[in-house]
Amino acid sequence: MAKKLLFWLSLCSLISIAQAQVIHQERSLYRNILVEDNDDLRCLKFNVRSTKTQQSCFLKSQPEQLVFNYTKLLMASLLVMPEPKHILIIGLGGGTMSNTLAQLYPQSQIDNVEIDQAVIKVAREYFEFFENDNVKTYNQDGRIYIKRALLKKQQYDWIILDAFNGDYIPEHLMTKEFLQEAKALLSKDGVISANTFSLSELYAHESATYKAVFGDFYQVNNQDNANRIIIVNRNGFAVNSLNKNNIKQLNSTLLKYGVDIYSLYNKIYFTGIEQNWPKSTRLLTDQFSPVNLLNTQ
Repeated sequence: MAKKLLFWLSLCSLISIAQAQVIHQERSLYRNILVEDNDDLRCLKFNVRSTKTQQSCFLKSQPEQLVFNYTKLLMASLLVMPEPKHILIIGLGGGTMSNTLAQLYPQSQIDNVEIDQAVIKVAREYFEFFENDNVKTYNQDGRIYIKRALLKKQQYDWIILDAFNGDYIPEHLMTKEFLQEAKALLSKDGVISANTFSLSELYAHESATYKAVFGDFYQVNNQDNANRIIIVNRNGFAVNSLNKNNIKQLNSTLLKYGVDIYSLYNKIYFTGIEQNWPKSTRLLTDQFSPVNLLNTQ
């Protein structure tokens, strides 16, 4: 059965590729960038090591609809941070998350950080990514930005870690030292949401590293794919930290973006109740972060 499923998934993927039309491509300092149209669907892809990986997609007829599963999973963070005033997004992609959050919280400050200037340009030209007085973009490495923000004594209510180099999360954005820096940038009750994966040899190492820095955390993932979102906060979560009071209002607000917050609520679990990695797992550090060796996702 599994082999048949893989066959059909591969076949569908090949059909999709055959139907897709490349409307833009360029070689940046970091990667090959492609923009493809497949009827109403437009996708940003990175071509790295002979593979194409989708970074961002949107429906041209319904740009407010979230297409990727992980972008919907990220919204579970609003159960613990319902009104973020200052938001930092590391990794722009097509600007989907920034656009969505700017619509949800038009008075909030959103800072986007993207290392690749070509990605910023493509987001603006092909994915309706918009900026204004409250939405700004910085062409920097995410870790450098955070170091400089700490020196300026900036603080954020919600930090979204969504950097991806085409193969995996950049290794210097996964270590204990980096997470400690990001933690110091949070406001009193601020949260960090990290887009990562459940089907990887790095699963245990990432989990152990986040717990070492933040204590027990929430995570939400979808059994249908490999995405998982880690949700941590500056002060550590207690068992009953999820805010149920605003779930009805949240669901009403998020439905237009294709997000079912009730479903997300039921997918969240707390590592203080269930920990599914060995206690002896080695942490990722600036001296030990062999992402290329460990990642078999």
